[in-house]
Amino acid sequence: MGLARARRRVRQIDYWPGFVDALSTMLLVMIFLLSVFMLAQFFLAREVTGKDSALMKLNRQIDELTSLLALERSEKSAAQASAATLTASLEAARQDKAQLQGFIDSGKAGVEDANADAGGARRQLDAEQQASARAKAQIEILSQQIAALRRQLAALEDALQASESRDRDSQTKIADLGSRLNVALAQKVQELARYRSDFFGRLQQILGGRPGISIVGDRFIFQSEVLFASRQASLDPAGRSELDKIASALITLEHEIPPDIPWIMRVDGHTDRKPIQSTQFSSNWALSTGRAIAVVQYLIAKGVSPQRLAAAGFGEFQPLDPADGEDAYRRNRRIELKITER
Repeated sequence: MGLARARRRVRQIDYWPGFVDALSTMLLVMIFLLSVFMLAQFFLAREVTGKDSALMKLNRQIDELTSLLALERSEKSAAQASAATLTASLEAARQDKAQLQGFIDSGKAGVEDANADAGGARRQLDAEQQASARAKAQIEILSQQIAALRRQLAALEDALQASESRDRDSQTKIADLGSRLNVALAQKVQELARYRSDFFGRLQQILGGRPGISIVGDRFIFQSEVLFASRQASLDPAGRSELDKIASALITLEHEIPPDIPWIMRVDGHTDRKPIQSTQFSSNWALSTGRAIAVVQYLIAKGVSPQRLAAAGFGEFQPLDPADGEDAYRRNRRIELKITER
């Protein structure tokens, strides 16, 4: 029982005061160290500030020395430039002196030459006076010639005005003649149109209403089958018979139309668009031309004047019917007769 109480007393010992004392001691030590550190920082800062001031003072001295050195160099350069200028001026003065001396020497020589040339100048002046007199005489002659040319020019202007007046009269007469010629040509065209109408009316009566022959406008049209065999340019007998009637009517027409009316009978050959395959003709153009020439040659053989005939070939390039098919091809294969102005 007593032992248990003794153990309880031992267990109740209090350590806290000792712990608080240790902490207080440590805190005092830390405060001391911090105070020492701050004091060291203070003295260090003062030392550094003093060094900065010294460094700034040293930099200012260096800047002043640099400025003084630059000023010294500038003054040295100015002095050198001034010395060079003075040297150049001295050299120029020496050259001027030498040139002036040369002028003096040449002036002396010039005076001597002037004295020597005075006589020559007088002789030259006399010669120039004589040349001036001759020039005045020539100017007088030229003035007379200019006056004569002016008189001739005035005469030419008068002649030109008269010529222009005659030209205006001629132009008026030409315009009047042109107007009359146009009227006469119109009358001749009307007369030719009348004869052409009479001729085609006569042909229509002569040839009748035979198939393959027709009148379209101012053209008398033969289908090629009436005059030629297929792919041929030689007239067949039936074609010659029809052309005989044409020749007879043309001969009569030649006697009826006055000689002062220029006219021709143009014979035009046309084909269809089918390419030709013949050793005689290389193209439809050649075939159409050959047929037109054959008709012209036959009419000449029958007594029609060659001066009143012309042959032309158009190939397949002027069709009456642009459609495809045998009917269109047949209409396009044709010989056209047309009376027109020459």
